[in-house]
Amino acid sequence: MPNKYCVANWKMNFNGQQGQDFFEVLNSKDLNKGQSQIILCPSYTSLFSIVGASKNSAISVGAQNVHYEDSGAFTGEISVKMLNEASVEFVIIGHSERRHVFGETDEMIHAKMLQSIQNGITPILCIGERLDERESGNTDKVLRAQLEVGLSDVKGEYIIAYEPVWAIGTGQSATSEMVVETHASIRSILTELNVSEKVSLLYGGSVSPQNASALAAVENVDGFLIGGASLDVDRFYSIYVNL
Repeated sequence: MPNKYCVANWKMNFNGQQGQDFFEVLNSKDLNKGQSQIILCPSYTSLFSIVGASKNSAISVGAQNVHYEDSGAFTGEISVKMLNEASVEFVIIGHSERRHVFGETDEMIHAKMLQSIQNGITPILCIGERLDERESGNTDKVLRAQLEVGLSDVKGEYIIAYEPVWAIGTGQSATSEMVVETHASIRSILTELNVSEKVSLLYGGSVSPQNASALAAVENVDGFLIGGASLDVDRFYSIYVNL
């Protein structure tokens, strides 16, 4: 069976002290109630402090992005070697905000997948369609293209997160029926690509304490990648205990 994960993507939120406060409150709760692994993904400036705090806890730490080169003239970027130095275990790759705001291509995302795995960090590959692509009936086509390029010749451990772009940060979550259909389709594509059934498939997109239980019950949902609701420790914990 795939492992289950509850991933917090803090995006460009929380300074160092706020991140520490969140961690301390979360770590004081009963983290044996959920069946999933918690992964916190803070901003780069908080990675060292959150990793340090997490060493004797059940909480893991991931980064929100990484570059595909070891080093070079890439102002503002972070290399996988730098993430190794911070001792993070996971990294989010191909989030829709990276694709659509910063112009990352499937080929760039593929290079990041290879770079991360080759350096011992487990990538969380994000895939998802825009609203116009869903309304035109092209969801499967879009997801297939993202998976075919993103996973080409990729060997090793990774996680996949399906996040419909139209549901991220909008408060408009995909219905359980949509998630059932889309996750089943993704599993079918992964089978065609000879990807192990043990690869975890997460859902993301306006996940909340109100819809977490219904979404967690959907077949092929192995956890959540959570944005806005991960900024409130009690809301995040409420989602975690439903997995």
